[in-house]
Amino acid sequence: MWKEVVSNKSIEPMLKVPEVAHLLHVHSNTVRRWADQGLITAYRINRRGDRRFRREDIANFLAELNENGGNKEKGSSTHH
Repeated sequence: MWKEVVSNKSIEPMLKVPEVAHLLHVHSNTVRRWADQGLITAYRINRRGDRRFRREDIANFLAELNENGGNKEKGSSTHH
């Protein structure tokens, strides 16, 4: 039997990819790409590798994004 990286109890308050995409006004694939690039901290929670995001990490990401005038990455696209 395998163990999950994060326990079920700590998953509940975490956000899913579509929720983060909605908050950031970007496409879900953009959230996945940013997570893969390390721009947003994501936690893999099961064998399938579903991503979950802590609300605090997203808040920090938004704060940093606002400080940088919206330029988180070069050539970023926020199209839906």
